Amino acid sequence: MASKYLKASEFGPFIQAGIKDFGENRDDAFLEKYNALKGEAITWHFIGTLQTKKVKKIINNIDVLHTLDRIKLADEIEKRREEPLDCFIQVNISEEPQKHGLALEAVEAFYHQIKQYDNIHVIGLMGMASDTNDQKVIKKQFERLRHLKEQLGLNYLSMGMSQDYEVALQEGATHIRLGRILLEETNGKENS
Repeated sequence: MASKYLKASEFGPFIQAGIKDFGENRDDAFLEKYNALKGEAITWHFIGTLQTKKVKKIINNIDVLHTLDRIKLADEIEKRREEPLDCFIQVNISEEPQKHGLALEAVEAFYHQIKQYDNIHVIGLMGMASDTNDQKVIKKQFERLRHLKEQLGLNYLSMGMSQDYEVALQEGATHIRLGRILLEETNGKENS
């Protein structure tokens, strides 16, 4: 679950419902929730852009990083991580300049380069589709990422959010980032 909209005190019902994987996208918010929920059996995913200078603050507290997209970041993780970290390579499948991630054609070389790192374990690819209602555009972008994952022999695909997760699942997503839609469901049930 993408938990950026939750306070630490609001995790309880989701944990009781069986959700154990939570994704945070800001290092300070992550640390606050991580420290408040230390006793819980949570798998922490970092799903936001991770600045190199912030790596040392969080890297040994997260279980999965979804946004590995540059060598400088990989070098810092390699230096600071105490054991291998499961990582997704972030790919800019929408080819939008404001989005982070590697260009599709740069992924293979990057992957082979970081395979040499002891503290980075690449498990899959992550991508965010264009913010559009055109299902064909979204499907094509997710499809490209799936083909690349298969070409590289990786197991997992992190793609799909509240507005496009159904298309992502059709294209083989193994990890989806749902936040808003789950909160709407919860709030709707509380109000009825």
